[in-house]
Amino acid sequence: MTAQDTVPTLRELGAHGEQEAAFARYAGPYIAGRVASRHRTAFDVLVPGSAVRVGVSGALRRTGRAPAVGDFVVILDRPEAGTRMIVAILPRRTTVSRGAPGEGGDAQVIAANIDTVFVVTAAGSDFNLRRLERYLAVVHASGAAPVILVNKADLADDAEALRAEAAAVAGGVPVLAVSALQGSGFSALAPFLQPGQTVALIGSSGVGKSTIINALITDARQETGHVRAYDGKGRHTTSVRQLFVLPGGAMVIDNPGLREIPLGSAAAGIGEAFADVIGLAARCRYGDCRHEGEPGCAVRAAVEDGSLPEARLQSYLRLVREAEFQAEKAAIGLKRMEKRKWKGIGAEARRFRDDRGH
Repeated sequence: MTAQDTVPTLRELGAHGEQEAAFARYAGPYIAGRVASRHRTAFDVLVPGSAVRVGVSGALRRTGRAPAVGDFVVILDRPEAGTRMIVAILPRRTTVSRGAPGEGGDAQVIAANIDTVFVVTAAGSDFNLRRLERYLAVVHASGAAPVILVNKADLADDAEALRAEAAAVAGGVPVLAVSALQGSGFSALAPFLQPGQTVALIGSSGVGKSTIINALITDARQETGHVRAYDGKGRHTTSVRQLFVLPGGAMVIDNPGLREIPLGSAAAGIGEAFADVIGLAARCRYGDCRHEGEPGCAVRAAVEDGSLPEARLQSYLRLVREAEFQAEKAAIGLKRMEKRKWKGIGAEARRFRDDRGH
């Protein structure tokens, strides 16, 4: 199980008034809990006083919604009848998601009801400003607050210079240099790890997310891999998303390493991730300026005078184009869903007419 032997109350697990009010409408053999991990056909759920492994009701499954790690859920609990299953998902305060592959525009939920997201990068080959910008756009769109952690600071020639590079694209988001193996820099994480607060860690494989959580838990809960000498990357060890309750009462969610993170429905976060570009764009001559050579473009002028790096502008334009493509893909997917729905309704109507004709 992914929590300590003594499981906190629902409020201590991070439930807020909206979730408590939603659960108050249930009467009878129902209990509320928080999803700690997801398996192939079952979920580990923390409930006040214990933890249970349960499945999902057929009715909830047919809605197309599935609980995510961090969700608060309603469980129908009838042990005398051998029935214990998730029947509802309580309202989400925040949702960290990414675009899913395929023709539709569906989003894949990474974690729910998160207060802070630690975007973890590391000194060495993983450090990539363009990837950080993408992560920040996704987190800003979620409603959670991002914090950048530059892990393995002990391996950097100049950890402060690396932190400053990240800060240059962070737009005021806190950027902290830490070393999970040495345990340095962790005191700066304390404000984000207060009782009842939930933090999710996202980042590439090998950046040390599990090692950070191990250091926070103070015992080796998560299996970790050694770092390869030739490229500085650790072996990928986290295979499922898991919620851990820390000794101080905060909760952390570990996630498998992300090879890619499509924007999906996170386009709304681009403006916050690139507030400097948006501010310049407001001074462009044309309101629909695409910053690709139009006259009177304040953004291109900033690039030319060196106050805005060309690479940052290109990163912004790339994400905007991706967001536009995702929106088109979502619209096509919605049309296909509607077409399938009406096709099914038409088939049912024909069967009804045929039955009556007989």
